[in-house]
Amino acid sequence: MSNVTRTIMPAPAGRAAAKKELPEHFKAYKHVWVFVELERGQVHPVSWELMGAGRRLADRLKVNLAAVVIGPEGQHTRNAALDAFCYGADLAYLVSDNVLSDYRNESYTKALTELVNTYKPEILLLGATTLGRDLAGSVATTLSTGLTADCTALDVDADGSLAATRPTFGGSLLCTIYTLNYRPQMATVRPRVMPMPERVVRDAARIIVHPLGLLEDDIATKVLSFLPDRDAETSNLAYADVVVAGGLGLGSPENFRLVRELATLLGAEYGCSRPLVQKGWVTSDRQIGQTGKTIRPKLYIAAGISGAIQHRVGVEGADLIVAVNTDKNAPIFDFAHLAIVSDAIQLLPALTAAFRARLLPNSRARIAV
Repeated sequence: MSNVTRTIMPAPAGRAAAKKELPEHFKAYKHVWVFVELERGQVHPVSWELMGAGRRLADRLKVNLAAVVIGPEGQHTRNAALDAFCYGADLAYLVSDNVLSDYRNESYTKALTELVNTYKPEILLLGATTLGRDLAGSVATTLSTGLTADCTALDVDADGSLAATRPTFGGSLLCTIYTLNYRPQMATVRPRVMPMPERVVRDAARIIVHPLGLLEDDIATKVLSFLPDRDAETSNLAYADVVVAGGLGLGSPENFRLVRELATLLGAEYGCSRPLVQKGWVTSDRQIGQTGKTIRPKLYIAAGISGAIQHRVGVEGADLIVAVNTDKNAPIFDFAHLAIVSDAIQLLPALTAAFRARLLPNSRARIAV
């Protein structure tokens, strides 16, 4: 019999033990930046939501909050920079050039990476939109830094590191990710995850104009025409005041009509949990949760939804959550404001009838008012 030597490896060290001294060339990186997403003259609301989150981080770190505005020459681009001060920015970086009239990864990546390399932020936040996700991944790769995507919470650790929290393992757990030895620390956050800060009229402070120095001939991708997608954003879940949603507790796709009927009566949007999309009962644009839409309505009615973490992170910003489930131990009851242990198939028609009796005398009434 041969002798076998077994080596017992030491237990993995904690995060604090794993942290090395920040490389000297990264110690000059300071301040919090928010990328202001501007398309065809319109700022995406997630940019202002991120300004609120960025303001809290900057205050914790005792540094400045800066807005980054990239777009074509003209008043719309400059107005976006001026508006950033109304949402808490201390200064703004502005790159305006007509080659930036349409979003293209190559030109926007060059503009943003140049800004980072020149002015050196320690934290860079972008919205987890179609544009933001594309740009964030490209910039992080170009800069050889870390990127935490689709965050649900942002904080600053005791040592000043960005603590970016997101769901993992299919939404069953929440994990906090750190970019310890690289800068900038990058994160994307989905629309409606962070509360919208109040807009306060303020005079413009410092605007730093940075030249791009990029010619149209230098860009491989060409925009031939713009064709708006008429089917895009068919639902307005993210910004609805009232949302009614259903889950597997409804039992069948036919019973989902009970959700739509109540939503129609209330002038609300309707949605669903992920399993209903996977079963093909409802289209994906109606899915609520980490892999669907994040919502912050005044009222959210969840019928037959168990409330796993994946769904919770998409709805916990609602002012009032009313949950209906036959299982008194359903996870959704842990964070719902009002829990109703009942069969949604029986309760929804009764609830619709009660609302109809209340609202019909004044057909213009809406529960969100």
